[in-house]
Amino acid sequence: MSSAGTSSAGTSSGGAPGEAPQIGGCAVFPADDAWNQDISGADADPDWTSRLQAMVGDVNLHPDYGNDGDVLYGIPINTVPENQPALDIAFDWYEDESDPGPYPFPDPSMVKIEGGDAAVCDGDCHVLVVQQGSCMLYEGYACHYEAGWHCGNGAVWDLNQVGYGQRPEGWTSADAAGLAITPGVLRYDEVAAGEVHHAIRFTTECSRPNYVEPATHYAVPGGCDESDPNSPPMGLRVRLRADFDISGFSAGAQAVLRAMQTYGMILADNGSNFYFQGEAHPDWNSDEIEELKQVPASEFEVITPPPLMP
Repeated sequence: MSSAGTSSAGTSSGGAPGEAPQIGGCAVFPADDAWNQDISGADADPDWTSRLQAMVGDVNLHPDYGNDGDVLYGIPINTVPENQPALDIAFDWYEDESDPGPYPFPDPSMVKIEGGDAAVCDGDCHVLVVQQGSCMLYEGYACHYEAGWHCGNGAVWDLNQVGYGQRPEGWTSADAAGLAITPGVLRYDEVAAGEVHHAIRFTTECSRPNYVEPATHYAVPGGCDESDPNSPPMGLRVRLRADFDISGFSAGAQAVLRAMQTYGMILADNGSNFYFQGEAHPDWNSDEIEELKQVPASEFEVITPPPLMP
């Protein structure tokens, strides 16, 4: 690979049951990391299940990725070689909770950024970079390039180590929950192969001033009642019910739904209720995406959470 860097969405592997998924030849955290844990046999919490369903109401799943004509949407994942030059990053919002640079971001003319390009970005503007060889993960939020890289905040992760504990308690990351984003993003290659072996990142409009492991940070968006007992904590994990019949769905949709039954989804950020995130990729099947929109949120149950923090 060129030392100028590359951006690729086609380097992921779903792995196998009991093995960590891979991106760019790197395990995406060890197999026992929270994102990779099989929770199909974990106890459900009927009280939290009722509370979450009361808050989100009559909504369905919504894949937050796909194609709209020539426009791709989703969260792209960049891979760069081990000798990728590292660049200084200016953190404009949360410098005190950001891992200092430099970060091996690709050249702004080559980088894949959520919501646009490096100079003009609309949305959360995440930049996710997996560095091959070192297997380090660099993530930034609200990023743009203007005489140098600027991000609202940033986090660096060692993919060789379990993610929980890499961020200090109470710190945010490039995600509101203080979690790494990349391991929870649905990748095209793994869905196409029919094997997704990790939990998936999802959002709710409101959340409470608490978090549960593996999250390290909470968020209460404006307009949300922080005392609402139905508001979930960041890090809450949900699972598609085992008795939900997926046999009538297409192969790609079944791969996603099996992952939701086996690994579940982890609340990582605020956004529309029961939206879940995938990478930006030109080959997503629009029919499969439409199928997934038919699954009601009421078919999900909450896994009994760890103690609320703080």
